[in-house]
Amino acid sequence: MKTVGVILAGSGVYDGAEIHEAVLTMLALDKRNVNMVIMAPNVNQHHVVNHLTGQEMNETRNVLTEAARIARGNIKDIKDVDTNTLDAVILPGGFGVAKNLCDFAFKGEECTVEPSVLEFLTEIVKAKKPLGAVCIAPVLVAKIYEKLGKKAELTIGTDAETANKVENMGNTHISCLVKEFHIDKKNNIVSTPAYMLGQRISEVAEGIDKTVEALLSLIK
Repeated sequence: MKTVGVILAGSGVYDGAEIHEAVLTMLALDKRNVNMVIMAPNVNQHHVVNHLTGQEMNETRNVLTEAARIARGNIKDIKDVDTNTLDAVILPGGFGVAKNLCDFAFKGEECTVEPSVLEFLTEIVKAKKPLGAVCIAPVLVAKIYEKLGKKAELTIGTDAETANKVENMGNTHISCLVKEFHIDKKNNIVSTPAYMLGQRISEVAEGIDKTVEALLSLIK
């Protein structure tokens, strides 16, 4: 049985993991009888957003604790996960990727990566294990590759501003429709736009399902 790590950034599109994308990713993996290791960094969120009003709330929440809601409690601190036990890794999107796993939402291409996430993904990339990135998650992968002096092919859909920032980090952006995906065969990376472009959960689901299928095909 194949084992795939799923990295979550909290719970909720505006300040954590995009819940639709996270659940669709997990469903696509489970349909293919894949063992999942769900994980998140044990750090505080950048901030907490009221998802009804869109306003910031005066409270603090923990990324791992919030992500545990999506994982039904079956989740690990990312620093406790041995990358050698995984065949591949995938990151659903959500603003939490760009706020909690890194600070791309505030610093763009000058962003930094949360240390435990940086260490984990650096090990995955150096081991040349397949890596999936959904929605905004490719910007995090772009920064990892920049730090390693490498160049990846990635898609966030068709958003020119974000695509330019991916390229400013030394990578190549490939335009892509929501129901499709892009494979960087050299680096074993699969990415798909999801809600960076999609308007309906059904079209996002199609793109993610194809992405998971492609990711698993890269496992040797």
